[in-house]
Amino acid sequence: MSSAMHIPDDPGRRGAVGVAVRDGRMLVIRRARTVVAPLVYCFPGGGIEDGESEEDALRREFREEIDVEFRPVRRLWECVTAWKVQLAWWFGEVPGGAVLTPNPREVESVHWMTVAEMAALPTLLESNREFLRLLTAGEVVLGGERSARPQ
Repeated sequence: MSSAMHIPDDPGRRGAVGVAVRDGRMLVIRRARTVVAPLVYCFPGGGIEDGESEEDALRREFREEIDVEFRPVRRLWECVTAWKVQLAWWFGEVPGGAVLTPNPREVESVHWMTVAEMAALPTLLESNREFLRLLTAGEVVLGGERSARPQ
């Protein structure tokens, strides 16, 4: 029973990823030089601490990484990375007029990108690439609102 999508009973570390969309573009960060996978592009998120829900982890990570409130709306997908981290993917919202301020210890820069722009990045985390593939194929659907449909 060794399938790429098989979720082990105890994968070890757990993380949560938040996908926010504005005007057909998704919120993307470029990781700082000093963290694991330096200067790589990815959706915001991070590890889930003991006793923390996926939603609470996302709220904390968005505050820590880019100083913005994130409102988780719906769980989208789950995967296990090559590093055996079980990731929960969530669609959510950030306030419309919010200023996104990167924490330089964790984030180099913040961007709003289309699916095509993200897919073209040579330094995109592989789990993010798989998510984009599923999104493009219609296997993952973000939301019914027009503003929630990335290009």
